[in-house]
Amino acid sequence: MEVNESSGGYFILMGFSDQPQLELILSVFVSVFYTITLMGNMTIIILSFLDFRLLTPMYFFLRNLSVLDICFTTSIVPQMLMNIWGHNKRISYIGCLVQYSVALALGSTECVLLAVMAVDRYVAVCWPLRYATIMHSRLCHLLAAASWFSGFVNSLLQSSLAMVLPLCGHRQVDHFLCELLVIIKLSCVDTRSMDSKMFIARLIILAIPVSIILTSYACIAWVVAKIRSAEGQRKAFGTCASHLMVVSLFYGTIMSLYLQPKNNYSQGQVKVLALIYTIIAPTLNPLIYTLRNKDINKAIKKVMGKDQT
Repeated sequence: MEVNESSGGYFILMGFSDQPQLELILSVFVSVFYTITLMGNMTIIILSFLDFRLLTPMYFFLRNLSVLDICFTTSIVPQMLMNIWGHNKRISYIGCLVQYSVALALGSTECVLLAVMAVDRYVAVCWPLRYATIMHSRLCHLLAAASWFSGFVNSLLQSSLAMVLPLCGHRQVDHFLCELLVIIKLSCVDTRSMDSKMFIARLIILAIPVSIILTSYACIAWVVAKIRSAEGQRKAFGTCASHLMVVSLFYGTIMSLYLQPKNNYSQGQVKVLALIYTIIAPTLNPLIYTLRNKDINKAIKKVMGKDQT
């Protein structure tokens, strides 16, 4: 029977079921990180509306990133915890389709949004006096909308290719989530042509944003190098440090997973890398942006009634 020909089809997400003790530890780890992700990103979203100091393009895009991280982890973590805690590790074919389509759409959106945030930092550092004029509200909304649109279009293109593959009754998925490339491996037909098309799609959604990010920061470095005072250089780089850390964490794991030859990693290593970008990165993003951010720290104090300014 072909799994995708029946509405009653299902997959079995194996996850880390071959290591029961690890599963128990992992469930605690994932639960804690998921809670921190929700609280940290919700804090940023709420504060960005409550404090006038955060009504700037930078925090508008950061709010979009926080919404993305909440949605992305929520599309994966609840199902993952249900599989770990329950004896039934099944997920329906439709549920699997929804999970990998939504996760791919949100991940692709983040690729583009991080590039948009790099452009925002470029304008802030290289054109400070014209920043408010260039990064006006309408442009910010258009850039954010373009990020979301491109992400969902990429997901639609890749997911539609995978939907037509006959899976020939193979149900066991050696992963903790329905991941597009893992599902394709279950097909009983030659997928080399489709693999090539999907690789090109992944290359585009990754290479173009990375090029924009590298160009933006090359221009920023050129401008900062001309600043004579060390204090001025620190201040300029300080506005970009958080974004650079988030970009390095996100793109480092994504490119390791999706732009490497198929047999470069064992399935165990693939799962670890997937944990980093699906669980750890969304948790660290709000921490990276808030711990050394004076505006957000002031906003927190204001909400708590401790800001005397």
